[in-house]
Amino acid sequence: MSYLAHNTQHVPTGLRKIWYINWPLVMLLSAVASAGFLMLYSVAGGSVTPWMEPQIKRFGLGMVLMFIVAMVPIWFWRNMAFVAYAGSLVLLLGVEFFGEVRMGAQRWIDLKFMVLQPSELTKITVVMFIAAYYDWLPLEKTSRPLWVALPVIFILVPTMLVLKQPDLGTALLLLVGGATVMFLAGVHWAYFATVVSAGIGGVVAVFESRGTSWQLLKDYQYRRIDTFIDPSNDPLGAGYHITQAKIALGSGGWTGRGFMQGTQSRLNFLPEKHTDFIFTTLAEEFGFVGASTLLLLYLLIVVFCIASALGNRDRFAALVTLGIAMTFFLFFAVNMSMVMGLAPVVGVPLPLVSYGGSAMLVLLVAFGLVQSAHVHRPR
Repeated sequence: MSYLAHNTQHVPTGLRKIWYINWPLVMLLSAVASAGFLMLYSVAGGSVTPWMEPQIKRFGLGMVLMFIVAMVPIWFWRNMAFVAYAGSLVLLLGVEFFGEVRMGAQRWIDLKFMVLQPSELTKITVVMFIAAYYDWLPLEKTSRPLWVALPVIFILVPTMLVLKQPDLGTALLLLVGGATVMFLAGVHWAYFATVVSAGIGGVVAVFESRGTSWQLLKDYQYRRIDTFIDPSNDPLGAGYHITQAKIALGSGGWTGRGFMQGTQSRLNFLPEKHTDFIFTTLAEEFGFVGASTLLLLYLLIVVFCIASALGNRDRFAALVTLGIAMTFFLFFAVNMSMVMGLAPVVGVPLPLVSYGGSAMLVLLVAFGLVQSAHVHRPR
C-alpha cells in the first residue's frame, strides 16, 4: 500500500480519491444487487418488467450517488449530520400529516419527483447524528447520565414517529442502530444491561398477565403471538405467510429447483414474493447453496466495513462506518429470520435484493458515507 500511495502522490486529488475507493466493497454490493435483479426477473415470469428494469435504474442512480458522496470529505458529512437528522424528522412529520396510505400503513410521502419513505432515510441520519454527537462530546463525559440521556432522546423521537405509521421493523432498527453507536462510543455497559433486563422483565410480565385482571395486551395480540410461535394454529390466516415461506425454503433442498422453476412463487402461493419474501424465492430456486452464498456476500460487506473502521483514526468516520455496518447487518438478519419463522413478520426488506426505491437509494448513499470515511481517512 505504501508503494501504491507513493506512486499516486503526483496524481490529481480527484483521481487519487477514486484510487482510494474501497473497490472490493463496490464489487460485493454489485454482486448482491445482481442477485436481486435475477430474482426479480424470475418472480415476474421471465420479464424485465414490472420489477427488474426499474430496480436496475435505481441501482445505477444509487451507485452514482454513492460515488458523489464518497468524493466529499467526511468532515463535511459530520458537519451536516444535524441538518440531515432534522430534515428526516421534518419528513416524518410530513408523513404524519400528508403521507400516503398503502396496505394499511402511512409510511410514504409524495415529493412530486419521487415517492419517498422517510423512515428509510432516518435509519442513516440517526446513525450520523449520534456519531457526530460522540465525536463532539469529550470522552470523560460519555457515560455521565445527562450526556447519555440526550442521545437516547434523539433516538426515541424518530422511533416514536415511525411506530405511529405503524412500522415496527424500522423502529427496532432505529433503536438498535442508535444504541450500537452509543455502545461503540464508550457508553458504560451497565446502561445497556439495565435496558435489556427491563425488556426481559417486560416480556415475562406480558406472558404472566395473560388471562388475569391486569392483562397487558389485548386478546387478539396474544393470538398473534400464538401464531408466531406456531403458524399451524391459523394456516390460512395470520400464519399463511410463514407457512408458505417455510414450504418454499424446504422445497429448495441443497441445490434448489433451478432458476425460474420455483413452484411457490410461480404459482403465487408465496406472498410479497418480490419484496419482503424474496429470500424464500431465491432459496427455493438455488437451494441451501444459493442462500448461503448470498449470506456470505452480506457478511463480507459487513467485514469490509468493520476492517475499514478499525483502520480509521477519525472518531466520527469510524463510528458512522460501524453504525452503518450494524444497520446493514440488522437489515438482512431480521429479514432472513422473519421469513424462516425465527422472528415476527415486521416488514423489513432484504437489502439490495427486495424491490423498492427508497431502501436501495438510501442504503447506497449510506455506503457512500462508508466510502467517504475510507477515502478521506488519515494516511
